[in-house]
Amino acid sequence: MSDDRHDAPRTPAQADAAASDPSSAAATAAVDNGFTADEVSEQKAVRLQKRERLIRERTDAAGGAYPVQLPITTTIPAVRAEFGHLEADATTGVTVGLAGRLVHLRNTGKLCFASLQSGDGSRIQAMVSLANVGEESLAAWKELVDLGDHVFVTGEVISSRRGELSIMVSDWAIASKALLPLPNLHNELSEESRVRSRYLDLIVRDQARQTVRARAKAVASLRATFDAHDFLEVETPMLQTIHGGAAARPFSTHSNAFDTELFLRIAPELFLKRAVVGGIDRVFEINRNFRNEGADSTHSPEFAMLEAYQAYGDYNQIADLTQELIQNAAHAVSGSHVVTWADGTEFDLGGEWDRLSMYESLSEASGRTITPQTPLDELKALADEVELEVGVPTHGKYVEELWEHFVKGSLERPTFVMDFPLDTSPLVREHRSIPGVVEKWDLYIRGFELATGYSELVDPVIQRERFVEQAKLGAKGDVEAMRLDEEFLRALEHGMPPSGGMGMGIDRLMMAITGLGIRETILFPLVK
Repeated sequence: MSDDRHDAPRTPAQADAAASDPSSAAATAAVDNGFTADEVSEQKAVRLQKRERLIRERTDAAGGAYPVQLPITTTIPAVRAEFGHLEADATTGVTVGLAGRLVHLRNTGKLCFASLQSGDGSRIQAMVSLANVGEESLAAWKELVDLGDHVFVTGEVISSRRGELSIMVSDWAIASKALLPLPNLHNELSEESRVRSRYLDLIVRDQARQTVRARAKAVASLRATFDAHDFLEVETPMLQTIHGGAAARPFSTHSNAFDTELFLRIAPELFLKRAVVGGIDRVFEINRNFRNEGADSTHSPEFAMLEAYQAYGDYNQIADLTQELIQNAAHAVSGSHVVTWADGTEFDLGGEWDRLSMYESLSEASGRTITPQTPLDELKALADEVELEVGVPTHGKYVEELWEHFVKGSLERPTFVMDFPLDTSPLVREHRSIPGVVEKWDLYIRGFELATGYSELVDPVIQRERFVEQAKLGAKGDVEAMRLDEEFLRALEHGMPPSGGMGMGIDRLMMAITGLGIRETILFPLVK
C-alpha cells in the first residue's frame, strides 16, 4: 500500500532563508512548492546524476531517461473503468502496459509501492517485488526512480490485500526523468504559485484539472448551439491598423514588413460586421482579445471572447440566444442549469431571466427621477453627493457610473439590463420608441457583467457621425474613444442588413459556471 511520503520537508528556518532574498525567483518558487532553493538545487544535482546513469546503462529502445516510445497497451482510467470492481486480494490474469507520473512512493525491503497518476488525476498502484522483477531490477528501481518521474510498468492487474487496484509489475522503465521535485502534496499551492506554475497546479490539484475540462465542455457546447441555429464560425484579424469595436485602450506594436503601427485587437466586431455585409448572415467567432487596462478579479489584459451577429435579428432575439447559449453550456458542464461552484455553493442559471431598464432601475435605487433628458448638472450633483468621480463628464458616462454605484451590486440572479445612453454606445441603433437611448443590453450575473448585446447600427451616415463624436472625445483625453474607420464605413455603405449582435467573455462565462476568479478560469493567465 502506498503512503503520502514525499521528498524531505522544509523546516521553518529553511523556508525563511529561501524567502529572505526577494530578488531570487528560484527562492520564491522553492518556498511556494514546499522546498528551499538549496533543497531544490541539491535534489536536481542528484537527479541529474541518475539521468546520466539511465542514459549510460539503459540503452535499449524502451530505456534511457527519455525513451522515444514505450509498449503501452492501455491507460490508467481504462484499467480503473474495467477492473475497479475487484475485491481485495483478487487476480485477473490480464497483463497490461501503462504509464503515469509517480506521485507517491514507498520503498521497502523486497516490495516497493508506487502510485502512478494519469493526466486526468486517475491513479493506480504499482507493486514492484523482488520475486517478480529480480534483484537487479528492484535495486535499479530504488536507486533511479523519484517522485515526479513518468514511469512505465508492465504487469498483471490485481487488487492488493487492502483492496487497492494495482499492477503487479513484471518490468518497468523510466518514461521521463523529472529533474525537479513536485510540490508537497500535503500543502496547497498559493494562488500566486498556481497561476505562475499552472503545470504544477494541474498535477497536484483536482479543481485545476476539472476547470480545464469544464471550459472545454462549455466551449464545445457554445459551438453546438450556434451550429443548431445555422451560425458559421470564422476567424478575423488580431493585428489591426485601426482598433475598434469597443471602448478600450489597445496594445500597440510595429510591423517591420509594412513599417506601420499596428494594434492588438480589442474586439472582432468591425470585421464580423463586414462578414454580414458580405452575406454571412449568421456569424460568430471565439478568439482572443487584448485590452491595455487594469487587471483584477474580473478583468484580464488578454481574454477569450465570443462575438456573434445575426442578420434580421435585434437585441431581444440576441438576448434569447445568449440565455440559451449560457444555459446549454452550464448543462454541458454540470448536467443541470443549477451549477455548483468551487466553494460548494449552488447557483441557478435556469428559467427565464429578468430584463431591467437601466434608467428606471437607477431612478428607483437613487430615489431621483433620471431620464435620457436629465441635465448634466443634476447628474453631476448626484455623483458629488455620493462621492463618485466620473472621468469623462458626459450624460451617458454619468448615468452608467451612477447605475453601477446604485444598482449593480444588487444583481445576483442573471439579469439583462436594457436600454443604454446613446452617447456611450456609438455602434448601436437608437431605440425604436424611447428617445435618447439605444437598443443595448448588458447581462449581469453575480454582480459582474458577462455579456453585452445590441440592435446594430447599420446606417453608414449616422455611424460616421458617431465616429466623429468619438474622435472629439479622444481629442479631449478619452483614451478609450473609438477611431474613425473609413474601411468599415465603406463596407456599411454597401448595405448591411438590420442585425442583432452580442459579445461574451469566455473567461467570465466560466466564472459564472464555476464560481472561480478570472485568473483561475484562464489556463495560463498573464502575470507580472
